[in-house]
Amino acid sequence: MTENKIPYKIYLEESEMPTAWYNVRADMKTKPAPLLNPATGEPVSFDDLRAVFCDELVRQELDNDTRYIPIPQEIQDFYKMYRPSPLVRAYCLEEKLGTPAKIYYKFEGNNTSGSHKLNSAIAQAYYAKNQGLKGVTTETGAGQWGTALAMACGYLGLDCKVYMVKCSYEQKPFRREVMRTYGASVTPSPSMTTEVGRRILAEDPDTTGSLGCAISEAVEDATTHEGYRYVLGSVLNQVLLHQSVIGVETKTAMDKYGVVPDIIIGCAGGGSNLGGLISPFMGEKLRGERDYEFIAVEPASCPSLTRGVFAYDFCDTGKVCPLAKMYTLGSGFIPAANHAGGLRYHGMSPVLSELYHEGLMEARSVEQTKVFEAAEYFARVEGILPAPESSHAIRVAIDEALKCKETGEEKTILFGLTGTGYFDLYAYQKFNDGLMSDYIPTDEELQSSFNKLPAF
Repeated sequence: MTENKIPYKIYLEESEMPTAWYNVRADMKTKPAPLLNPATGEPVSFDDLRAVFCDELVRQELDNDTRYIPIPQEIQDFYKMYRPSPLVRAYCLEEKLGTPAKIYYKFEGNNTSGSHKLNSAIAQAYYAKNQGLKGVTTETGAGQWGTALAMACGYLGLDCKVYMVKCSYEQKPFRREVMRTYGASVTPSPSMTTEVGRRILAEDPDTTGSLGCAISEAVEDATTHEGYRYVLGSVLNQVLLHQSVIGVETKTAMDKYGVVPDIIIGCAGGGSNLGGLISPFMGEKLRGERDYEFIAVEPASCPSLTRGVFAYDFCDTGKVCPLAKMYTLGSGFIPAANHAGGLRYHGMSPVLSELYHEGLMEARSVEQTKVFEAAEYFARVEGILPAPESSHAIRVAIDEALKCKETGEEKTILFGLTGTGYFDLYAYQKFNDGLMSDYIPTDEELQSSFNKLPAF
């Protein structure tokens, strides 16, 4: 199909929607290193994990070989409530930048939760319901994951307990109220309601919290209450699997119009949206069928890929979870209270960490003032107020488009617009008032955290 026939928004037909999740691990020659039991140092077994996670999710977590995993019909039906999401040709952005580059973005913010997180939330809640559980516990940073899980649990009639990172809890009260509206209980983390929370507060009463802290509390809550399991919104293999619906839809839409991206960009915190977007494209690269340039974009205040170390580390601050081999800043690292709460995790998905370690993708870190400059520019040009997390990808997409303007190259750029920023107006206010600053951890601060990594 010719260039001028590509519409602004590309939607798939219902019959073209994915019926299976794509498991990129099946095509990885070097699989992600296994999770380790912290008590024994041995790879975790199915029985080790089933006390924490739903049985079917444990199977998905440990499955490195099945390329396609069918999406249950009930989940497919739920997806139809808000999927397929649009693949948008950013004609207005291209024109304003004066670039020969062609820019596309996959917009995941057109559902009530406001982000891509609902793709995995409904899957995890579904498996919990099918197992006959009373409810689930979780953590949330910016609030998108907590909102999505609260919505999914409300739909299925499950109890939902959310531990929200303290600084985000205070910065985003309305996101908190959406979760409560869907029936979830929301607790600022660290809290006095768990043993691990009390311990963290005793060591640092003024801590702003972190995703690692909130994970510890949610896991403790789940494992000490009968009929509950813990669910996670990022990092884990199972989450990247569910989020592959983003990439599968994107690739189907691009193939339909004969569009091939040269550069694929996503923001990176724990890795859920980036992993989901790039998975089918990375699969082609791994199989030697086509080459792409992948760019992970993270905040300069929490630079796990660009300045972290590739090592086994605890997935949580309280050190109650298994150890994962990943790029990490150390489980005790507490990032600055930046306004991209969803990117404040100390480590990166083991899948993405392995791909990055093998040189199959690159990573960049950006300061939050530059991110918000790009966010406001995008909002004024494309008409969508983006989430701070998504705006990291926007920043680098604009940078790459401007490089094309300098060189005259007509590259095709694809990025993930993971959600909207309408609950992030406190952050936009700080930026507009000139009160936003950039914090970049020193080498000494990072080394102090690295020194505390477990000896595995």
